[in-house]
Amino acid sequence: MSVDDCVFCKMVAGQIPVTKIYEDDTVLSFLDIGPISDGHTLVIPKQHFEKLNDCPPELAGKVCSHLGRIAEAVVGAMNADGYNVLCNNGRAAGQLVEHLHFHIIPRNSGDGVFNRWPAYKYEAGKIEEIAVKIRENL
Repeated sequence: MSVDDCVFCKMVAGQIPVTKIYEDDTVLSFLDIGPISDGHTLVIPKQHFEKLNDCPPELAGKVCSHLGRIAEAVVGAMNADGYNVLCNNGRAAGQLVEHLHFHIIPRNSGDGVFNRWPAYKYEAGKIEEIAVKIRENL
């Protein structure tokens, strides 16, 4: 996806209106127009990068340095019991807009959001095989 086609880049440029929560030179935060819960907020770098691993570490650090403060504001405003911070990378992971973004999703006990985590146990020996493969790719 090119910057010219990116809906989030158009938001940063002021071509598409957003309900801003926070903005500085590197970060834009706004309410999601398709929320999972009231107060569902997105935090994005203003510069276009598709995935977290595409973003330079310095910029990713600047973006992430705002997550806690914005999350605290969202949780306080929504009187939530907790929150999720999610970053979907790639279509298979649920990324619908190909511009790096973080979701801050306010949560309350029993809200039914993400009520099942599909965990499983590794077969004997498989965990170390996978760890070796991952370390080889670092």
